[in-house]
Amino acid sequence: MPLYRMLELYQYDLSDIWDQDLDANGEFGYALDRYWQDPQCSPYLILAGSKCAGFALVDKEVRIPGDDFWMDQFFVMKKYRRLGFGRAAAGMVFDLHPGKWQVGQMAKNHPAQAFWRKIIANFTSGHYQEEQVTSGRWRGWVQRFRSEGNRHA
Repeated sequence: MPLYRMLELYQYDLSDIWDQDLDANGEFGYALDRYWQDPQCSPYLILAGSKCAGFALVDKEVRIPGDDFWMDQFFVMKKYRRLGFGRAAAGMVFDLHPGKWQVGQMAKNHPAQAFWRKIIANFTSGHYQEEQVTSGRWRGWVQRFRSEGNRHA
């Protein structure tokens, strides 16, 4: 399954800042089944033509109460970075889920912070809030904004 394999690449990519170890099968593992079983979750493949270029995982389990959607994981393979695939995919996913969003990045993931600040500032015309979450189950930077949907329809 392409999404499962790309999740392994994603987790490897972040292995210097995401404290995980390989299991007995030499895999990081990820609870991906819930994205097909739980109606609160939505998985998306990012395609470059007919080739897999990345993925987005959307969840309704937000990190800060009061919002609707959480970008659980987002990944673009290195080959496709800086070519507009991530920007286009993020915008389409935001449009597919109108409402209040949260997008978070780990505190040490500076490239992701720069990417999301740029993408969200462009998507919202600068109308978003950002905060650093320093306690609780998830910690890092979070951008909060509203998607009205249908920009890419």
